Amino acid sequence: MKSAVETLNPTRVRLTVEVPFEELKDSLDAAYKKINQQVTVKGFRKGKVPARVIDQRFGRGAVLEEAVNDALPKFYTEAVNEAEVNPLGQPEVDITELKDGEVLAFTAEVDIRPAIEIPDYSGIDITVDAVEVTDEDVEKSVEQLRERFASTSPVERAAAEGDVVTLDLEAKVDGEVLPDGVANGVQYTIGSGELLDGIDEAVTGLEAGGEATFTSTLKGGSAEGKEAEVSVKVTQVAARELPELDDEFAQMASEFDTLDELKADSRKRLENMKQYDQATQAQERVLDELLKLTEVPIPEKLLEDEVNTRKHNLEHHQLGQMGLTLDKYLELQGKTAEEFDDETREAAVKGIKTQFILDELVSTEKVNVNQEELTEHLMRRAASSGMSPDQFAQAVVQGNQVPMLVGEVARGKALALVVEAAKVVDTNGEPVVLDDEDDEEAAEAAEASADADEKAEDKNEA
Repeated sequence: MKSAVETLNPTRVRLTVEVPFEELKDSLDAAYKKINQQVTVKGFRKGKVPARVIDQRFGRGAVLEEAVNDALPKFYTEAVNEAEVNPLGQPEVDITELKDGEVLAFTAEVDIRPAIEIPDYSGIDITVDAVEVTDEDVEKSVEQLRERFASTSPVERAAAEGDVVTLDLEAKVDGEVLPDGVANGVQYTIGSGELLDGIDEAVTGLEAGGEATFTSTLKGGSAEGKEAEVSVKVTQVAARELPELDDEFAQMASEFDTLDELKADSRKRLENMKQYDQATQAQERVLDELLKLTEVPIPEKLLEDEVNTRKHNLEHHQLGQMGLTLDKYLELQGKTAEEFDDETREAAVKGIKTQFILDELVSTEKVNVNQEELTEHLMRRAASSGMSPDQFAQAVVQGNQVPMLVGEVARGKALALVVEAAKVVDTNGEPVVLDDEDDEEAAEAAEASADADEKAEDKNEA
């Protein structure tokens, strides 16, 4: 086999391949064998039809077509390896010559990973938000914890803002009750804005047994977006009671004995979370600077596929789960279809550039991924997906996605090298030292918050 490569542009090549006919022998034998298993010829046992009979009955052309289809992937792969290019996606193959007994020639055009020259990134200089936790931040955090432990008790008075009311609702459009327009026993906190527009005004001032009617644009269901006449009946009014902020509350809501200890821990956790946000901000800003410094040609076909994938995932997965169409989503976002397309394309370009640059860094900096790092990454991905580590690992192996996870870890380590080399200061002008413990501390803060939620649920159930 002879092959040559022609560079069409920085992201696309044309391979020209010429194969002597004798190198097709294995594929021809396989073609005759396959056809043998598919045809029946009188006078011959199945699978025992001679090649000359197959040529006479079904045509030599059918055999050649089958043999070429079998051989092309092999010779294409050999040509790619000889040319030392990194193909992206499937090639466009054109058979330019096929002479029985003489030669097979074809061309294959394919997008390739462009050659990238990584600039000197040691001069990157960025500013991030300072880690500052005020007394007001601490008080707000403790107050949010206090809200989680609020209890309710029925009262015999008119409903007011902050009360929890139990409601029976009925929605009509054009005088007809909607099939999904009746709901009983709905609990709603007045002023939360979690139900229909206009409901706060309708129920405020009503006592148990009181009724009201108002109009509102429906936010979901079979008549989403339509104006409905909504009848509401208050069946119960309950006042929310917040626990006293004292040592007893600290013991109920946390593992601490005193309120001062709880506040000190809240301050520490807020600092940890702000440090995590600071580290994330540093990574994003360093990456943005690296993208500005690096010239990266983008394969058009790859970009088109990425844009289509992002649109599909948004429309058929994320919006589908929310019960929204793309048009409705754009309306809520206040965007035109053209603006959405431009933003999607811009995000796709950034994503492709980022992967190309970080992959090149992985190669030039000889970044390796060990088993411990891969396992830690798998655990994080499993947690974010809502699956157990075993379930996620099984899905990864079955989907042949282990190389993808290894790539994610390697790219993360490559970016960390750039961040480490950059000059990072906060808005106060102080140097920022980023360490690997930020992720763990933020995870602990989130876990503590989840524990508090669980305690509040247990207390309210009791």
